[in-house]
Amino acid sequence: MATPRSNTSQPLTGARVLICRPEPQASRLAGAFEAAGASTRVLPAIERVPLPETPEARQVILDLDLYQHVIAVSPYAASQLLERIDAWWPQLPVGVHWYGVGAGTAAVMARAGLAPEHPPTGFTSEALLQLPSLQNLEHDKVLLARGDQGRELLRQTLEQRGARVTVLPLYRRQQPTPPATVVEACLDHFRPDVIVALSGETLNNFIALSENSSHNYRDSLLLVPVDRVARQARTAGFKRVVCATGMTDEEIVERVIHCYPRQQAGTTRRPERPDRQ
Repeated sequence: MATPRSNTSQPLTGARVLICRPEPQASRLAGAFEAAGASTRVLPAIERVPLPETPEARQVILDLDLYQHVIAVSPYAASQLLERIDAWWPQLPVGVHWYGVGAGTAAVMARAGLAPEHPPTGFTSEALLQLPSLQNLEHDKVLLARGDQGRELLRQTLEQRGARVTVLPLYRRQQPTPPATVVEACLDHFRPDVIVALSGETLNNFIALSENSSHNYRDSLLLVPVDRVARQARTAGFKRVVCATGMTDEEIVERVIHCYPRQQAGTTRRPERPDRQ
């Protein structure tokens, strides 16, 4: 009887991937990994809770046409911003330059009929700040849509360039409290080969959730968004850390495929050395 050939269209067959993104993005990413042959579990290590609309926040939206630049820092920030704009603006104001920190954020805005700018490469605040249209901002008004906490690099840098920046907090990030049995199932029983944590806060929360686990998760391949979080992970004891090259589901899966062993013709190839970027 002939031995079946391995399915080369599923390069992650046999890999166990734990995804720590918030929902619904976590389940969507899990589907992309499963299409590549992986087994997945979802353990959201961060939750986003929309903030109630205050009179001050409502006035910012009503004054939207007074801003020259509007920046959303994430796809979720963009969706929350557009939802609030839709409640007060039957037609979007003209003369506003729209920006997404990365291509995924810009795509959310584009689906609403906007034409946002985003970095041609990269998906960070640093990359966004390289755009020519954000260099000379003397007296320009900038609206920054984001969570209630986060990095201050964008605001501080734009203000240094002469802008008058208004921060519009749209949501709060918090650590979820899943039952201990869920954490045990995702770590001690599932024993992930790969962990996906796409922010520094997500990584910190995951470590806190996992402190009583018997699984040595620090030996798993850890995918993080940028070098800043990679340094944080190595300081926390993770041994195999790789940075994402993009934040779409397809780019995340491809990055893991590139760094994780693939099964070919019934044999398992040793993993490539994770990038130390």
